[in-house]
Amino acid sequence: VQLQACGGGLVQAGESLRLSCAASGHIFNMYQMGWFRQAPGKEREFVGTTIRSGGLSYYGDSVKGRFTISRDNDKNMVYLHMTKLNPEDTAVYYCAASSSMEPGPRSDSSYKYWGQGTQVTVSS
Repeated sequence: VQLQACGGGLVQAGESLRLSCAASGHIFNMYQMGWFRQAPGKEREFVGTTIRSGGLSYYGDSVKGRFTISRDNDKNMVYLHMTKLNPEDTAVYYCAASSSMEPGPRSDSSYKYWGQGTQVTVSS
């Protein structure tokens, strides 16, 4: 499956932003869809993931309560809604697809397909 993430940009602390990820090439609802991020000099971090139906999502501790993942299986899209952004959220954000049968995989090794990343910069 091919993934294309977009929607990043420069925002001020406290603002919101929505990232989008378009999927093509495979049956979209075969995959759990996750978001990861990587800041300069840091390891890639799990942000969140949503199960195939979109009925349940899991989040990393640093974004829980601020970020929400949704998906539209009819449009082959997954979204990351980010609120109350702070400078620590500055990173390149990646969407990824997992065929794992384990619900809500958090390890990046569980994801086979990756988008190209979109930069999010939060100024203080």
